[in-house]
Amino acid sequence: MRAVVQRVSRSEVTVDGRTTGKINKGLLVLLGVTHGDTSKDVDYIVDKTINLRIFEDENDKMNLSLKDIGGEMLAVSQFTLYGDCRKGRRPSFTNAAAPEEADKLYQEFVKKVSEQGINTETGEFGAHMMVDLVNDGPVTILLESNKSF
Repeated sequence: MRAVVQRVSRSEVTVDGRTTGKINKGLLVLLGVTHGDTSKDVDYIVDKTINLRIFEDENDKMNLSLKDIGGEMLAVSQFTLYGDCRKGRRPSFTNAAAPEEADKLYQEFVKKVSEQGINTETGEFGAHMMVDLVNDGPVTILLESNKSF
């Protein structure tokens, strides 16, 4: 499982001009699922994202987590995180999980983050989405449950 985590002052996702999710200060998480991902991968990414210390404390040091600041999360499923561009000019998406498998784990991610008391908004799985964000910093972190980077 891969996640692109962006610290935002605000973010919104729309589908066909309709807002499906909107947050203020917090994290925009773009989430990709690959073959063989399980609830264990979900738990790892949930723990990392909500406890990642990337918000400033009173001394302007990145020392606070999403939980510490009472921030919000916008979670957007993004199969293209598993696009492989090493060969040719068109990405291959064979490493992305099948939609049914990916949606199940994406929904589990959203549920587990919400259960931690974090206001969690979402995109719409499988839809063509427009994501608007103000990246605060900018701060962007890459996470992968198999810890390859």
